[in-house]
Amino acid sequence: MHDKYLYQQTTDTHSFAEPQKAVVTHLHLAIKVDFDNQKISGQATYNIKVAPNADEIIFDINNLKILKILLDDKTEATYKVGNSQPYLGQPLIIKLLPGTQKVTIWYETPTDAAALQWLSPAQTGGKRYPFLFTQSQAILARTWLPCQDSPGIRFTYEAQVAVPPQFLALMSALNPQRKNPTGIYTFKQERPIPSYLMALAVGNLEFKPLDNRTGVYAEPEQLAAAYQEFAQLPDMVTAAENLYGTYLWNRYDLLLLPPSFPFGGMENPMLTFVTPTIIAGDRSLTSLVAHELAHSWSGNLVTNATWNDFWLNEGFTVYFERRIMEALNGQDYADMLKVLGYQDLKQILQELGPDSPDTHLKLNLTNRDPDEGLTEIAYEKGNYFLLALEEKYGREYLDKFIREYFTQHAFRAMDTELFLKFLQENLLTQPGKLELQVQPEEWIYKANLPENKPELKSRRFGEVAGQSEKYKTDWLVTELNTTAWSTHEWLYFLHLLEPTLDPKQLKDLDAAFNLTNSGNAEILAVWFGFAIQHDYKPAYPALEKFLSTVGRRKFLMPLYKGLKAKNPGWATQIYKSARANYHAVATSSLDKLLLT
Repeated sequence: MHDKYLYQQTTDTHSFAEPQKAVVTHLHLAIKVDFDNQKISGQATYNIKVAPNADEIIFDINNLKILKILLDDKTEATYKVGNSQPYLGQPLIIKLLPGTQKVTIWYETPTDAAALQWLSPAQTGGKRYPFLFTQSQAILARTWLPCQDSPGIRFTYEAQVAVPPQFLALMSALNPQRKNPTGIYTFKQERPIPSYLMALAVGNLEFKPLDNRTGVYAEPEQLAAAYQEFAQLPDMVTAAENLYGTYLWNRYDLLLLPPSFPFGGMENPMLTFVTPTIIAGDRSLTSLVAHELAHSWSGNLVTNATWNDFWLNEGFTVYFERRIMEALNGQDYADMLKVLGYQDLKQILQELGPDSPDTHLKLNLTNRDPDEGLTEIAYEKGNYFLLALEEKYGREYLDKFIREYFTQHAFRAMDTELFLKFLQENLLTQPGKLELQVQPEEWIYKANLPENKPELKSRRFGEVAGQSEKYKTDWLVTELNTTAWSTHEWLYFLHLLEPTLDPKQLKDLDAAFNLTNSGNAEILAVWFGFAIQHDYKPAYPALEKFLSTVGRRKFLMPLYKGLKAKNPGWATQIYKSARANYHAVATSSLDKLLLT
């Protein structure tokens, strides 16, 4: 931990910590996982660095039960828990003695800790054992361990975790690959990480290696399917390294979680958590894995200093993800991903309003839940900005810039203003195409999209559009040639049809392609949206089953919104029945939609 880092911390309005006074540098965590009482208990010992004359250190907690605090393993500390604030929880203020170097906090989690998802056996793939996983992003780490919960504060950690002996425990660290009959596991993360990347999973899990540094964890019932689906992972890591430098985290493994996981993936260092909704049987949705892998550079290596700078994580990662997929599957494949991403971007711009400040890349989330900033703006507008730079300066210069960006700022926090300074000094001075104007401030600090933006095209989508027009001429499904279509072509085709579909077309398409029973969650989510809009009742049983088993927020929010508009009573009925299957990240949004 450099001294200048201690004193020049970017202000984070989503954390009570005051790292300019005292900051954590290393964590030793010793905890027990109690499935019977659905709680975690134990102690968090932090090495700390204290500025001259500072007499306290502040941690973030959210409803944790604090049992005892010691300074330097010997002196009982004086402390107080401040008033609770919405989203933020409470400050834990600990008085320090001169020369204090270590703080140990004994604590317990409440049964409703937002980061923790306790699953019953019925909610798992195997249906025999319970399961636990955490989701710490954005500011939920403070609900399962006391921490300085800001993305701009990094620390190394080691941990001892005690679990029932029939389970395997995993963390965002170097992990075991088989069960320990004692139920006691030790972990070590030698690279400094922010608190939102603290992760824990406990369940009946097995491991299968893909090569000497990658592999897959899953429940035994899903392991074979996961292994087949993610077989390209070693090639992805190689492609990523060829683009932007050596992978610095030792191993890169995947953990396939039960369906209640609220995101597509979470880039926990060394162990990405992924949703089973990307198991399509044909590897057509594995760009999500490329995305989480790319976070090993953009996000985990160079991290947004605050959640207002979230686009720095996600914009780079989306760009990087599609470069990985281009290296593996070719330009045509990557072009489809770009166009679909642009469609998502146009949709969120319409939802937010073209003049909304929430369409800026740099956000102002003060006094708001930072999850409100986790929209396609950060992902797709951020990516689009990088595509504009690529078009003006060329890939050679942009790739050199990105490599230098990752190298020079590795294991550090980055805010938007520091990024703009680095951009000006290392890319904008390079010769570019004079007719192409890229003004970073237009992208970052203004609403909507600049007028002078790149045009995104896809040859394969052009062919899909031709078939779509032909289909809309006579509405004969027998004329459609979809044999070689990927998931992406199906999604684009359905998007083109959406304005002109009616119940008869839905029935014909379903009869021809059995879309209601598709094994592809992305296609199902779009199809069920059509079914709700047009009251296509043959899809309703499958829709209800989907909503009752899948916890991915990306799918749940639009489907429940559509269902509430058409049939609010049924929407609420399904939600109340399914709510226990969802993580708090999802229920925090869905409760507002359906229960207020």
